[in-house]
Amino acid sequence: MTDTKLSPEILKNIQPVLDSDSSAPEPGIALCLSGGGYRAMLFHLGALWRLNELGILKGVARISSVSGGSITAGTLGLAWKQLSFDASNRATNFEQLVVEPIRSLARKTIDAGSIIMGLLLPRHTIADEVADAYRDRLFGNATLQDLPSDGGGPRFVINATNVQTKVLWRFSKPYMGDYRVGLVRNPTTEIAVAVGASSAFPPFLSPASLQLDPADFDPSTNGGLQQEPYTSNVVLTDGGVYDNLGLETAWKSYETILVSDGGGATSDEPEPKRDWLEHVYRVLGLIDNQVRSLRKRQVIGSFQMQMRKGTYWGMRTNILDYKLPTAMICPLDKTLALANTATRLKKLDDTLQERIINWGYAVSDAGIRTHVDPTAPIPTGFPYPAAGLG
Repeated sequence: MTDTKLSPEILKNIQPVLDSDSSAPEPGIALCLSGGGYRAMLFHLGALWRLNELGILKGVARISSVSGGSITAGTLGLAWKQLSFDASNRATNFEQLVVEPIRSLARKTIDAGSIIMGLLLPRHTIADEVADAYRDRLFGNATLQDLPSDGGGPRFVINATNVQTKVLWRFSKPYMGDYRVGLVRNPTTEIAVAVGASSAFPPFLSPASLQLDPADFDPSTNGGLQQEPYTSNVVLTDGGVYDNLGLETAWKSYETILVSDGGGATSDEPEPKRDWLEHVYRVLGLIDNQVRSLRKRQVIGSFQMQMRKGTYWGMRTNILDYKLPTAMICPLDKTLALANTATRLKKLDDTLQERIINWGYAVSDAGIRTHVDPTAPIPTGFPYPAAGLG
């Protein structure tokens, strides 16, 4: 956690939420990767880099992601079986198999072109165009069955929001679905489609649709809505609409929760736009900002009340809050400038990429060495020392 203190009144208010999620979590580490476009994708990459160096990544039992975090998670998940871990549990080919593909994607703008093509081409939606970009540049035709099996690596859970049922729709190797419709066992949905649905930012990239066979649903998992069209035409949007920290599927299962928050913050706007599209976009930003704040309070409150172990780090964290004398030097004005990178799937120059990765690396290190493993070695420097933080 950070050393941000919540007031007794706030802790009292979130207590019912914590109680509802506190049923017998099992030992193990879960990692949550938030949304936030390419900014979050690269920030999480820096955090994974440090977790790999510390030998922690190999022992993570679950990785739960939404939106931009799902791009990073999907890339790691597909590469997992090829990672070569040494005696210290470090993947020696992490940069080659995980860092390089993600950085290559970050050099390409895919949202604007997807919007244009989705509007021009009949029967091919904007979400289809986004999935095509992920397919071409990261995942090929790999499916959820190409992710590691339980026991062979973390369970990767890629989260979207079901617009029809108002709850999380989860993509994983063992199943996909939600608790109201039910589950499809051992789904063969492409990873590109799952990540595309998870990152279908409203209003521009949303919705994403899944055309399914109702017979594929396990009838024993019927939550009351296992009927058409819920089982034949599933309408999804960005996972961050429901849970923008990717917290829920991890929170209910594991004792130790690591939360990487690559989300930004909605800035003040003295003269907000009044046309309906820009106004809707502004209001959606306000909603996201409030939901993220509530989730963050839940996490930090639970750590303070010792209901869970773990730590939180975020794009807008002040590294000095950890009160760690050996934390990497990260001036707040520079890290806030990085946090203000737009939430887009828009190309970022190499220097900005490296600075965001450096920041994710540094702040995750501070969180881990303060609250998870105080004996962890001090880092020798940023992954990209020449870039620094700006």
